Amino acid sequence: MNVRNSLLALFVATLFSAAAAPQLRGEYIVLRSGARLNVTGYEFLGNKYRLQVAGGVVEVPAEEVVAIEPEEIFEPIPEPLSPKTPFHDIIQAAADRYAVDPDLIHCVIALESNFDPKAVSRKNARGLMQLLPQTAAQLGVRDIFDPQENVNAGTRYLKDLLVKYDNNLNLALAAYNAGPDRVEQYGRRVPPYPETLLYVRKISRSYNKLKTSPASSQPTLSLDSLAPAPSPIPASSPAPSPSPTPSAPPSPAVP
Repeated sequence: MNVRNSLLALFVATLFSAAAAPQLRGEYIVLRSGARLNVTGYEFLGNKYRLQVAGGVVEVPAEEVVAIEPEEIFEPIPEPLSPKTPFHDIIQAAADRYAVDPDLIHCVIALESNFDPKAVSRKNARGLMQLLPQTAAQLGVRDIFDPQENVNAGTRYLKDLLVKYDNNLNLALAAYNAGPDRVEQYGRRVPPYPETLLYVRKISRSYNKLKTSPASSQPTLSLDSLAPAPSPIPASSPAPSPSPTPSAPPSPAVP
């Protein structure tokens, strides 16, 4: 059985085991395929992980694991955009100006800053949409912490990326997180950095959930599948910081 089939079998077995017995609090093993496995323990054995799941013990190749996260760090799906949403009018105005779905802007802000207009990441990205100071300056921002200026510039940048990648949301989000240069480096595919993979998946997950909710009335952008990287990078490799060039994207906030 090849690796892909083994992982599929593992994922299905874990789902059935979870349905048969109550799950213990533990951690999530995030696989390169996008699957998330709830485990109660794991052991790293050099080139593989031995995972303790509800149905027993399984082993997964180390290169297939992109992250190990405590169960409690998974963000809840944001509430659908409404007049009660923080900065609703600002989000809607930017959406109308740049023809970007307001639900998408809403999801980006929720993950980037959790609606904190004064948020500053360890990479010095700032404000609601986490703009780097040099990027903000290139976009004409005078006060990076001003919600209206920040959201307007961030939405403009996001729109530019959607146009650049033919409305491929995965690539646009990857470029927003890791930089367009990295997306081009991997042949216009999502770079295989754990931070970027998780960023794309979390926002895509939130966005898709919002678009299927009865409260949503906006059309849904097409979400192409994540493309595999041409050459795997170990899961421990951090995503490099974007370079401060005109194409450099903002860095995400660190929860």
